[in-house]
Amino acid sequence: MSDYSMYHALGHDEPSNDASHPNPRTQPAAPQFRPPIASAPVGYQQTGASYSHYAPDQQQHGGTPQPGYQVEGPMGQEHGYFPHQGTTHTVGQSDGSMGGLASHMGGLGLGGEMGGTARSHRKKDRHAHHNIETPGGSSQAFNGMPQGGFGNPTQYLNGDPSQQQTSSHPYTGPSITPTMSQFPAPANAPFSPGRQPSQMEYAARPNFGGSNPPITPSNAPGSAQGRVDPEQIPSVPRSRDGPAQYYLDHVYPTMEQHLPPPGAVSFVAHDQGNSSPKFARLTLNNIPSTSEALGSTGLPLGLVLQPLAPLQAGENPIPVLDFGETGPPRCRRCRTYINPFMTFRSGGNKLVCNMCTHPNEVAPEYFAPTDPSGVRVDREQRPELMMGTVEFMVPKEYWAKEPVGLRWLFLIDVGQEAVNRGFLEAVCEGILGALYGDESSVEEDEQQNGEEPKLRRNLPLGSKVGFVTFDKEVHFYNTSANLDQAQMLVMPDIEDPFVPLGSDGLFVDPNESKTVITSLLTQLPSLFAQVKNPEPALLPTLNAALSALSQTGGRIVCSLSALPTLGPGRLFRRDDGKIHNTDGERKLFQTEHPEWKKTANKMVESGVGVDFFLAAAGGGYMDIATVGHVSAVSGGETFFYPNFHAPRDVLKIAQEIKHTVTRETGFQALMKVRCSNGLQVSSYHGNFLQHTFGADLEFGVIDADKAIGVIFSYDGKLESKLDAHFQSALLYTTASGERRVRCTNTVASVSEGAMESMKFVDQDAVVNMIAKEEPAATKMTERSLKDIRGALTEKTVDILAGYRRNFSGSHPPGQLVLPENLKEFSMYILGLIKARPFKGGHEPTDRRTHEMRMIKSMGAIELSLYLYPRIIPIHNLDDQDGFPNENGHLRVPPAIRASFSRIEEGGAYLVDNGQICVVWMHSQVSPNLLVDLFGEGKTSLQSLDPFSTSLPVLATHLNAQVRNILQYLSTIRGSKALTIQLARQGLDGAEYEFARMLVEDRNNEAQSYVDWLVHVHRHIQLELAGQRKKEDGLDNPIASFTGMRPPYW
Repeated sequence: MSDYSMYHALGHDEPSNDASHPNPRTQPAAPQFRPPIASAPVGYQQTGASYSHYAPDQQQHGGTPQPGYQVEGPMGQEHGYFPHQGTTHTVGQSDGSMGGLASHMGGLGLGGEMGGTARSHRKKDRHAHHNIETPGGSSQAFNGMPQGGFGNPTQYLNGDPSQQQTSSHPYTGPSITPTMSQFPAPANAPFSPGRQPSQMEYAARPNFGGSNPPITPSNAPGSAQGRVDPEQIPSVPRSRDGPAQYYLDHVYPTMEQHLPPPGAVSFVAHDQGNSSPKFARLTLNNIPSTSEALGSTGLPLGLVLQPLAPLQAGENPIPVLDFGETGPPRCRRCRTYINPFMTFRSGGNKLVCNMCTHPNEVAPEYFAPTDPSGVRVDREQRPELMMGTVEFMVPKEYWAKEPVGLRWLFLIDVGQEAVNRGFLEAVCEGILGALYGDESSVEEDEQQNGEEPKLRRNLPLGSKVGFVTFDKEVHFYNTSANLDQAQMLVMPDIEDPFVPLGSDGLFVDPNESKTVITSLLTQLPSLFAQVKNPEPALLPTLNAALSALSQTGGRIVCSLSALPTLGPGRLFRRDDGKIHNTDGERKLFQTEHPEWKKTANKMVESGVGVDFFLAAAGGGYMDIATVGHVSAVSGGETFFYPNFHAPRDVLKIAQEIKHTVTRETGFQALMKVRCSNGLQVSSYHGNFLQHTFGADLEFGVIDADKAIGVIFSYDGKLESKLDAHFQSALLYTTASGERRVRCTNTVASVSEGAMESMKFVDQDAVVNMIAKEEPAATKMTERSLKDIRGALTEKTVDILAGYRRNFSGSHPPGQLVLPENLKEFSMYILGLIKARPFKGGHEPTDRRTHEMRMIKSMGAIELSLYLYPRIIPIHNLDDQDGFPNENGHLRVPPAIRASFSRIEEGGAYLVDNGQICVVWMHSQVSPNLLVDLFGEGKTSLQSLDPFSTSLPVLATHLNAQVRNILQYLSTIRGSKALTIQLARQGLDGAEYEFARMLVEDRNNEAQSYVDWLVHVHRHIQLELAGQRKKEDGLDNPIASFTGMRPPYW
């Protein structure tokens, strides 16, 4: 990253030369976010010996053998969490399905050390620099021979693991060593390639943030000659768990450290002038100076922006600055806002823009002298000159209309389907919980403590709410506080909708009208129980809501339970299932209805956005391509419940409505992204409205969970003596009614070639940009799914072949050499190919379209989990897992790989992909585990309620552990609520969802991870030999496994 001392002139706090470690003098480690944690049950004793085998990946990650816990049964005998009979899958065994296709490759080695030597810094003190003297990767494709830069051959082959040197890495530090005492295997046990290492020996090798071991043909028992050992391919869980542990006790300094943490890792960022990765992530944190150099990498130059991303405990709040009627200082040429990378000259009279280098006159009211080094004397008192992310209050010239508090308008479907299925009642309960959910418990606590109950708000001061119901007519409700009960006004004319109620009666303060609103929402289900109209008129209702909000802007929350087949904008069933997997299918992924498009555009112009809650009972068709188009264009979100079942989905709906209402939200928003000379914005990708190329992005609403992607191209050559700068400016109105600009500033160093750039690749940003832009989500309406899958394969081969050809040095042709920072890239792309929008086989177009739009707005956390779920075994937790450690941080057990070969007989697992959380239980799971987890009497899988969505609160150790882990997981995800869904082996349909999330196996009409790597490697070899032909898709003898089920079915 850029030279910290150059921009901040803090010589006494210069960063350390080791770019891998934050400088402890710069900022003390901020407290990590600590979710509510249940204490260990009083009096609950753990007795008896261990009753489980070691967990597969606790062994893999070097966990200790679990002593387990044991309770006495009703007859006094001791029970374990595993049955005595049967065998278990062990990590060391190689499943036949995981063998790979070794005939297509010689020796397959993985690593990423860049060959050659890095050039020295000739301009180290003049511009942004990285400490590239540390290894950028490892070309660890040994095949029995040492590679350049590794020293003697015994270092990794027969050497003492305790003497091996780990490569410098952002996640390794004094507190994390490869031979920690937690490893059961002796740290100095000799490692001989002539025998299969034990799992503890394997974990004790220095692999904790460095390179993966080589994939070589194994002669060990259980693995055929020449087969690829699945243990030795890059592991996504390991790549997450190491950094997660590191950032429990370290902050991420945004200028001193040059590679952001992985997307799925929680961390505390210290803003030093460069924005936190939570707000902005560059695909390349060191940028080649020319387009030719960038082209040699195959990587996109892009920026993933999540401008309102939530902060966590320990992070400084975003400063809000008011410069009065003059507004914030800006460059007069390119209109860039003041930021830490602008410099002052002429004693403080000139402000030099970091984007276009134009010298601007400093306004008298903003003037301050500079010291001899050219730094303003008041710099440390100016947040806009010290922090990368700030907000400016803006004067009236930035207003489109008078700012007011956010207006929430709830449109509630009261049609026959909503009433019969319990969806209406679920939505009403969800709205009540969102508006008043936490108030009653807080008031009771205050009364018990003898305190006067205080007025508490779930919505910001100034926000107002209104209520409308609809079926074949539209009903408005006056909920004024001076009424005893709400008044209904019916608008039967859906051909020409209007608002029969003034805004003062329709929009009210939720706290002042609490009694009226509570009474209304409680009575709605019974009120419409006898009035059942099967066809909802949705578009007229949306147009009426738009009329009510046109003067102020606002956010609409709309529920819908059936295809809207009545009135203007009526829809019909377009998906008859006959054109799936044909070129005609792409038409079903977009709307062709002009009235819906017109309404969506009007909403954006009025500063209005829509969130839909769609319940497709029985898997019915909802035409999400058309209905969801309104929310996608306006910046809203669609929550989809296929096969809606009230007992199972009520809690999830309630939590997601609450999250929608309470998360940070802005409206009437415009966004502009600026970049340095030599670069230009090529395209934007996300859910927004852009009238013409180059125009500002327009959002009716924008919230904390929404991200967009920006692709840059070259319009000249970058100067390697200077940095590349990027600034996004979001002009929006806050929920409390203030007009602000949120500025996010990002900087990257520039190098002449791409060699250094490959050492600072942000894998999560690259995957995010590929998923959003060509060839993935953006092209779904233009290309067939087969072509998209083929294009994703081509993109993967292009990137890895470009690295092999240009940057990896010389290696034997039979070795697959991966960049250090793109080791897991292939797995993520395979996860993308297996994702619902793009997978082969039959899939309802509603679900494809919904998840395609979801991907376009996902940030780094949500997309990382979506492509590769985390799987946590809960049948063999350590005593301390799920409880705070000595520093107050929750101890989370290591995740295992997403493959059925890692599943133990008799095991139970949490599987979370950020959208749903499945609790999968083996058919031979221990009755004691079920009792401890679900309560007395739950001694078999059949005795469990299949629609359970949460765990009961029990005084058992295991129950408290799992509840705490679930609470922790709920804080590291996107907009979807975390409720559990049971998947009992052989009993529940949710087991199909569990099978789909085992992305390393052969499923979703695509290959296993090992076979995918073999396939990619074969094409890299062809590319290097000049014999490669472009694929049309994955449907070829190697890549296609149509109709084959996961190996455990």
